[in-house]
Amino acid sequence: MKEMKVDQKKIWEQSRAGRSADPGVSTAEEVWMAKEYPLRCSQRVSRSPSLHQSTRTAHQDEDHTNEEDEVDEGGGIRPGDGQQQEEECVIGDVDFDTDLELDRFHNERRAYDPTGQSSYREACKMLNVIPVSCFLRNMNQSELNMMHYGLGSQGTKALAISLVTNTSVLKLNLRDNWMEGIGGAAIADMLKENCYITEIDLSENRMGEYGARALSSMLLENSTLFSLNLSGNHLDERAARHLSPALISNQKLQHLDLSHNRFGDIAGEILGAATAENTGMKSLNLAWNCIRGKGAIAIAKGLEGNIFLRTLDLSYNGLGKEGSVALEEALKHNNTLEDLNISNNRIPLEGAIHFALGLKANTTLRILKMSRNPMQSAGCYAILKSVQANPESAVEFLDFSDICVDQEFEDLFESAKETLPNLQVKHGGKINAALKKS
Repeated sequence: MKEMKVDQKKIWEQSRAGRSADPGVSTAEEVWMAKEYPLRCSQRVSRSPSLHQSTRTAHQDEDHTNEEDEVDEGGGIRPGDGQQQEEECVIGDVDFDTDLELDRFHNERRAYDPTGQSSYREACKMLNVIPVSCFLRNMNQSELNMMHYGLGSQGTKALAISLVTNTSVLKLNLRDNWMEGIGGAAIADMLKENCYITEIDLSENRMGEYGARALSSMLLENSTLFSLNLSGNHLDERAARHLSPALISNQKLQHLDLSHNRFGDIAGEILGAATAENTGMKSLNLAWNCIRGKGAIAIAKGLEGNIFLRTLDLSYNGLGKEGSVALEEALKHNNTLEDLNISNNRIPLEGAIHFALGLKANTTLRILKMSRNPMQSAGCYAILKSVQANPESAVEFLDFSDICVDQEFEDLFESAKETLPNLQVKHGGKINAALKKS
């Protein structure tokens, strides 16, 4: 049988069309697997079912010739003319360490499978992992929830292989599956080819810098994903450096969750600069990190320059007075932000007063959460007073949870409701009058 060359780009186009027009090429998931995972394999390309009879005859001739090799006059072994040549394929990318044999993928006759079930079973066999029955049952659904299944890096690879050609899944939840960097890279490679998945949750998977680098590369190419959750993945300054160019270039991603990571001051500066240049994101979550000082100022300046962001969560960081002063300027110039959470950021009374000055000039912010900050009742009063004094204020909800307020604040709130009847305020209760006197 003559050796056949495979045009990978042509295969992908034909696979997405539903079938292969060239009877001599292998299926898309096979080529992707050989391309993306470094391995040493004996790769054979079989002909299509339309030439089944000639293929069967050729294989019979090949087997016969292999069993009865001719012996030349010099005593050496000379293979028969019909023996199929094996091409040794070595991919130099050392990021993966997977030994797979693809003979089954190439030699078995399989119909086109838009869900990827057959390729998933084969990938599980080659990766020596047990197929997840829940995945097999629901991979034809538009929403697929695979939280807490303990897939690991190998199980994630098998999943990724089958999802390359899957056209059903639109929302995928892979939270807490211990996929680590290698599994994250496999998902990233899959998302470079899959043009159907729009939302994916990869939180709590310990992907680190390795996974962040792969996913950032994916974001430079993917044009369909609009929601990505990377919460709790041990991302730090190095990961931020990889994510920065992706945030600047990608115009399709609308929702990004980077909460519960290890971003500090330097990461804040990097992400703040990227936020200023982003032209697509509508919500960004940076809660539960360690952003403070210069990093907090950079994030605030990034907000000032951004004209697309609607929701920003900076809770449980360390904005302090410096961050509040920077946010004052951001609120004066930003005319798109609607929801801001700066709870538990060590914002003192002076910081709250600066923030209130910015709020006095803002016309778009609707929801403001400032709970668990040491700004006392006086800080809450300053914020509410700014809202009341701004005739164009859009504020509908103020959250001062765990901050006790005094009677002066209560009186101001009653007065504010006359002009702002829809305004809601949540606080930590009224200061005990008797305790105040003591």
